[in-house]
Amino acid sequence: MSDTARDIYLPVAAQPSIDTFATFATQAEQLGYDRVWCPETWGRDAVTILTAIAERTDEIGIGTSILNVYSRSPALLGQTAATLQEVSDGRFRMGLGPSGPILVEGWHGTEFESPLRFTRETIEIVKTVVAGEPLEYDGKIHQLSGFRLRFDPPEPVPPIDAGGMSPKSVELAGRFGDGWHALMLTPEGLRERIEDFEHGSDLGDRDREDQRITLALPCIALEDRERARYLARNHIAFYVGGMGTFYREALKRQGFEDTAETIAIEWANRNKEAAIEAIGDDLLDELGAVGTPEEVRERVADFEAIDGIDAINISFPRAAEPEEIEATIDVLAPE
Repeated sequence: MSDTARDIYLPVAAQPSIDTFATFATQAEQLGYDRVWCPETWGRDAVTILTAIAERTDEIGIGTSILNVYSRSPALLGQTAATLQEVSDGRFRMGLGPSGPILVEGWHGTEFESPLRFTRETIEIVKTVVAGEPLEYDGKIHQLSGFRLRFDPPEPVPPIDAGGMSPKSVELAGRFGDGWHALMLTPEGLRERIEDFEHGSDLGDRDREDQRITLALPCIALEDRERARYLARNHIAFYVGGMGTFYREALKRQGFEDTAETIAIEWANRNKEAAIEAIGDDLLDELGAVGTPEEVRERVADFEAIDGIDAINISFPRAAEPEEIEATIDVLAPE
């Protein structure tokens, strides 16, 4: 097995309880996974879930992937990072990103403005806060003064990663972040974006050895191969067709223009099964590790072998049942 870490991306779909998330996390810890990442989408907030997980685990890392930079103030995000680092005894890593207008404007009523600049300034402010330094910040978006943590800054200072899909957003992650959270990428598309990240790292005079690229890889390993592949197709179709233009544009940049447009059109016309069927076997296998346990192990190993990847974040189709998630966690346990 490679030196690439294996993480778990807790499911985005609704789960019966916080205990369900904690069960996935304790299972992952027992099997030797490096970290569990918690998204923040339609359901419970990520901070509360991660607090519960931190209290019920001892060694596994925890992280947000991602908190959007619009729904909480930058200073509050810094307070959150410092507090979660304390709760977890130094196991926390924060992932931040702009998300998209459907979530930011539709759910939070906040204008989706200047996402690259907003992300950069938020990262800079959060890093100031978690370092325990006085916050005096004069940016294009944020002008802040007078704040400082009223407790000792966390040790170690939690790393702050950035999410991003476009070349410029990935470059920003390399320049200002401690890592990058990648998703919806083929091996070739991933290699291109890694170049953008490393260019940003050079621009920021960063030490690449201190940064971490984490790829969220859709995985589902079942003896029922067709069920596994349908779940993954459904997952991809939902994001490309139903979550704005970002995922669609990412597919287009990687040479799947016609497929991306077909998915979007069929989804918009409520022909969801047609959108799902538009995802051919080639694209499915380029974007994830899906099928029988043996197939999935082999495909994950292929992604781990890509130069520049520091961690594979095992993610799950949104319609997968808890027992299917648990089975996949078992199948892909680090050796």
